Amino acid sequence: MSTASALDTTIAVVTPENIAFDYQLAGPFRRLPAYLIDLVVRNGLILVILIVMLLLGVLAQLPVPSSLLATLFIISYFLISWFYGTVMETYFNGRTVGKWACGLRVICLDGRPIDGTRAVIRNLLRVADLAPYVALSQLDDEIPPIFLIPTGIIGLVSIICTRRMQRLGDLAAGTMVVVDERSWRLPVTKLDDPRVAALATFIPGDYRVSRTMARTLATYVERRAYLTPARRREVARTLAEPLLQRFEFRPDIDPDLLMVALYHATFLADPRDPPPDLGPLANHSPLLNAKPPLPAGAGAQGAVSEASAVAEVDDSSAGKMEAVQ
Repeated sequence: MSTASALDTTIAVVTPENIAFDYQLAGPFRRLPAYLIDLVVRNGLILVILIVMLLLGVLAQLPVPSSLLATLFIISYFLISWFYGTVMETYFNGRTVGKWACGLRVICLDGRPIDGTRAVIRNLLRVADLAPYVALSQLDDEIPPIFLIPTGIIGLVSIICTRRMQRLGDLAAGTMVVVDERSWRLPVTKLDDPRVAALATFIPGDYRVSRTMARTLATYVERRAYLTPARRREVARTLAEPLLQRFEFRPDIDPDLLMVALYHATFLADPRDPPPDLGPLANHSPLLNAKPPLPAGAGAQGAVSEASAVAEVDDSSAGKMEAVQ
């Protein structure tokens, strides 16, 4: 029985590094709490600035006129309201305090982190997304008409009507808001060679590829089908040689096989999966100081001690294993 998947809230994104992710889009009911938290944070920052100015005036024994306080309030309100989201999303990987608290993040449509230009565009257009505005003077004639309450109807309609749940600011900036939990989707490239899984099991578990290496691996494995075996080894040798030394592998391992095994360990292997069935390759090891496997059919009575097993194998034959030729 097939399991149902979220069709309207999940979107697949392929990054420039050719890595596929599934993101869950953030709808209006998940974004509203984040906006309210950011609203409290912005107003709190404005209040802190005014309190600091008052304290400085008291310590300096200088009277602070109300006109100066009003001017500071207007300037602080303008700077924080317009640039709080821009600065936070640019320098904190698409998160504001509210988005961080609610587990949300802003990203580009291709999965890249948001930059300063896109952050400015989406935050400047927030005014349009919050329209229309309702004046508090409609509730009480004594309230000045300058106090307005945003309804956010335009932004809500835009989020509901767009496939990626984008408000006007997101549409203009080419961004979207997602839940900050991404799941891997297996790359398209499939590897059927059993030696790949065998060699991948010996790659140290604490080794992590960089973003550049991930892009290189994805590009190499995608294009290796169009290369001859000799050309594959020639291309892969430059990257494989330092990895052989780092992993303490034998120098005669095929560079192409090592690159494909690293691709398998990086993108395809799941630590939650059971160990792969390596068949006859299970007793072979690519490690530089590996011991040779026992001959087929040798049981407990035919097993030799570790010292005698090492003595029986000379240096020229110790590295001839079928798993990595």
